[in-house]
Amino acid sequence: MINTAGEFAIDLKIVKYDSRIKKIGVLSDTHIPTRGRFLPPRLFKYFEDVQLILHAGDLVEEKIIDDLLSLAPVEAVAGNMDSLSLRKMLGRLKLIIIGEVKIGLLHGDISGRMIDHNQVSDLFKPHVLRVVVFGHLHQPQNIVQNGTLYFNPGSAVDPRRGSRPSCGRLLISDSRIGGEVLYL
Repeated sequence: MINTAGEFAIDLKIVKYDSRIKKIGVLSDTHIPTRGRFLPPRLFKYFEDVQLILHAGDLVEEKIIDDLLSLAPVEAVAGNMDSLSLRKMLGRLKLIIIGEVKIGLLHGDISGRMIDHNQVSDLFKPHVLRVVVFGHLHQPQNIVQNGTLYFNPGSAVDPRRGSRPSCGRLLISDSRIGGEVLYL
């Protein structure tokens, strides 16, 4: 399915998982090896019991996926700092369906520009999202607007504007979902 944000076409990939998934690790903006040499060891401790990991882009190096696969399956999208080969491999927009919970995964920019919440909803139509996971800001965010959770885990290695290195978890209980920011 092709959706648009302004004049940019985005290919939406849809991935389905079993409804037994209850804990999801979330990270973004790792920028390895350009801004950090490796993922913080504490991140692996926080993610040791997750059943799925979402990475919201700017991995920079594919090796990050291999490192995370030692913990759980990984779904990732490419960010504005990722190579063309990573963009082709990962795509820029994913819909993750876990039982009845629909999670939109994107980096948070379209061609380097930040997109607003209304544009995010348009990108995933006709699907109604319970959660939007995004990055790009390098700052954690965990807010609910109009019934949708907007969750940014911040950056595990390159925080901005006074925030600390962070990652996050999404916790599913029945059809409810909540997020928590974890500081490294």
